[in-house]
Amino acid sequence: MNNETIRCRRCEKDAEPLGKAPFRNELGGRILGEICAQCWKEWLQHQTLLINHYGLDPRDAAAKNFLYEQIEQMLFEGDGGKEIDTSQQGSIEWGAGGDKAPAGDSD
Repeated sequence: MNNETIRCRRCEKDAEPLGKAPFRNELGGRILGEICAQCWKEWLQHQTLLINHYGLDPRDAAAKNFLYEQIEQMLFEGDGGKEIDTSQQGSIEWGAGGDKAPAGDSD
């Protein structure tokens, strides 16, 4: 058990940090330094719902960008993240304009 705590940006509590960054990029570093293990666990549960509902392949660059956007909203912007919209099953709504996310790997 790690004796260190961080002030979690999402739940605003002093809590146990993650053991390591979940991604090898700037977002992963921000998550490691600002998000507690419990909030990350809640994100992973929500991510699973998104992946299963929308039929996402996390290896696909567009799907990965969508999930990164949802991480930003849920963990850093205080938003609950994308609600599961059963009328959109099997497709992803890309932002307010309905534009598809740009191709390209963020890793």
